[in-house]
Amino acid sequence: MQTPWEYRYAHRASKMGSSVIRELLKLTEQPDVISFAGGLPAPAVFPIEKFREACNTVLETQGPQALQYGTTEGYKPLREMIARHTARYGIEVSADNIMLTSGSQQALDFIGRLFINRGDYVVVESPTYLGALQAWNAYGAQYISVRSDEHGMVVDELEAALRIGPKFIYILPNFQNPSGVTLTLERRKKLIELADKYGVPLIEDDPYGQLRYDGEHIPSVVKLDSDFRGPNGGHYSGNVIYMSTFSKLLAPGLRLAWVIAPPEVIRRLVMTKQAADLHTSTLSQFVAYEVAKGGFLNEHVKLIRATYKERRDVMLEVMDEVWPREVHWTRPEGGMFLWGVLPEKMDAAELLKKALERKVAFVPGAAFHPTGGGHNTMRINFSYPDPDTIREGMTRLGLLLKEEVVRESKQKFMYD
Repeated sequence: MQTPWEYRYAHRASKMGSSVIRELLKLTEQPDVISFAGGLPAPAVFPIEKFREACNTVLETQGPQALQYGTTEGYKPLREMIARHTARYGIEVSADNIMLTSGSQQALDFIGRLFINRGDYVVVESPTYLGALQAWNAYGAQYISVRSDEHGMVVDELEAALRIGPKFIYILPNFQNPSGVTLTLERRKKLIELADKYGVPLIEDDPYGQLRYDGEHIPSVVKLDSDFRGPNGGHYSGNVIYMSTFSKLLAPGLRLAWVIAPPEVIRRLVMTKQAADLHTSTLSQFVAYEVAKGGFLNEHVKLIRATYKERRDVMLEVMDEVWPREVHWTRPEGGMFLWGVLPEKMDAAELLKKALERKVAFVPGAAFHPTGGGHNTMRINFSYPDPDTIREGMTRLGLLLKEEVVRESKQKFMYD
């Protein structure tokens, strides 16, 4: 039965949908379900005592300012700290290149609001981050998918997509969500050259860049773009909008992220944010600055890396021991996820139903493919469960997969 409200929603509301992952998390809230479905940081690495001290210090020394309205761009000392931290990776920016947002999801929404007209094309990896698709669907985006492999986006296949005239290219180059793969240096350089050749901007989403456990650091796309264009005098003015977040470094409850872009883009984003929420929580910004300053963040990241590396290693160890050879998976050098690929005729959504009966959950991969496909893929999170829980849950999944592979083989034999 339709209600009067059905006739009052804006046209763009028809493009909105619930997050598949958020809906799935409702099914896994039971305490006896081992969930690899969420993209949750481990509570064990939250610096709770440091936050307690910071909150007390901020309220005692800067209480009136911290509880007041703030500038839309964000708390300047925090933006300056981000600029200094960014400079360690060779990216010359100033506070004028930076705007703070209420989480990366808000930044994605603002980018959609600022750049996407209904029907505009956006180039994405396949698979790609579901949150970006959810943000941009409301603005009527159409997607051009470029295949990914174990080395990230297959940039050799990008040029055909660029000839269509997309509004921008969206890429997660480091330990990608959902696949866990990392874009190689060679492909990053070619990506920048092609984007420049066709005049197409790049959106670099980098929430996991500092969570590397193996291998050597690869320069960010914004850094390589800056090098490609030459010295900029400390004010980045290139072809990349860069995003990162404190959600994976301090705590997601802060809802605090940042955008780095040319000053003219920042000015437009500021106007977009003014219309949305005026500014990000002043108190959160003051507290984050108090926590992160003095080198604490650099030391704390070491704890996060050690914790997540152990959990990733345990997961891969169990998969190597228990999972059937017919299933393949990525071996991420960092981040929070790995990606499983089932035999072609298996459906991950159907597998999930059986997995939930055994009290274990993951995310089926089809939703991460905006132009279809991926029915036989799955995203698995290793950052949240502790090692013992990972062993138990991945063993349950492995035994289920062995049964399913045998069943599929018998069916194939019968039909052959």
